[in-house]
Amino acid sequence: MFSTIIVGAGLSGATIARKLAEDGNKVTVIDKRDHLGGNVYDYIDKETGIRLSKYGAHIFHTNYENVWEFVNRFSKWLPYEHKVLSYVNNKFVPVPVNITTVNKLFNLSIKTKAEMDNWLQNNQIISKINNSKDSALARVGKDLYKLMFENYTKKQWDLFPEQLEPSVLQRIPVRNNFNERYFSDKYEALPVDGYTVFVKNILNHKNITLKLYKPYNKKKHKADKLIFTGKIDSFFSNKYGKLQYRSLYFKYNTYKIKNYQPTAVVNYPSLEYPYTRKIDYKKFYNTESNYSVIAEEFSTNKGEEYYPIPNTKNRQTYLLYQQEAKKYEKHDIFFVGRLAEYKYFNMDQAIYSALKLYEQIKK
Repeated sequence: MFSTIIVGAGLSGATIARKLAEDGNKVTVIDKRDHLGGNVYDYIDKETGIRLSKYGAHIFHTNYENVWEFVNRFSKWLPYEHKVLSYVNNKFVPVPVNITTVNKLFNLSIKTKAEMDNWLQNNQIISKINNSKDSALARVGKDLYKLMFENYTKKQWDLFPEQLEPSVLQRIPVRNNFNERYFSDKYEALPVDGYTVFVKNILNHKNITLKLYKPYNKKKHKADKLIFTGKIDSFFSNKYGKLQYRSLYFKYNTYKIKNYQPTAVVNYPSLEYPYTRKIDYKKFYNTESNYSVIAEEFSTNKGEEYYPIPNTKNRQTYLLYQQEAKKYEKHDIFFVGRLAEYKYFNMDQAIYSALKLYEQIKK
């Protein structure tokens, strides 16, 4: 019998493990993978010296003061402003939509916030918001929706926007100025030594034992307290049905080119390109290298679970699992994290959720 077992060595699992360990609890963290860090795992490519992320690009950003305070205990941080371009009609245009986006795509010369507000108002199609198509049309109008959102959403989710809940495209900001920052959080940065080292530092405590390549087994892993960060439907043997996820896979290419593309991330919304975006990893840390490592990112229904699919059926199914999970709290079994809470968490949200659970269960 273990004292405390945490299933999953990603951000949520590592965070709550550290907090409990600092209270004097003996904590065992297990993970089915052969590495810690969950989907933020990164490494240095030996050939080029460029830091790569195995599961796609990650930029840390937050407005949570307690999260920012927590992460600064375990890494120094490199200030970073993420900028994304979208390749539309043979032009690179900023994402989120701003004045430059509209001027480039429609050969306009908008200069002020008032002019941009006027353009948006003349193009927006306001109706009852039932799905993501409605929310996008209400924000950017038909032309921008067709050029930048309709097919990109189809490639990313294998569903058209009208098949998704409004929240998917409501998350995307629209700006009435020239601001090209992708995020607008107070804090935005990259860990100086990468995310793997950052998570390793969180788990580096005398009361924490880490066991990799150890899938969770209900019979073997009995504990006084269990915190589960894996798929909640799997924990309950899919008794209410499987929850749906989108996954990603990547095709990596190394080019002997110093400057492959203008920004670290370029979106490709057209169906002409099978991938959703290209990631130029050297641009995150401004690595000095004669090479560029480019990842073409593809969305798929197979493989590691990345994104909960936000539609009514999945939400209703998850609520059944959530109600079931609540009953287990009296047995000191708790669920936290992206897969366990069936939410698309940014990194700070995963940490925040773990800190919140810690406050709930600490003794």
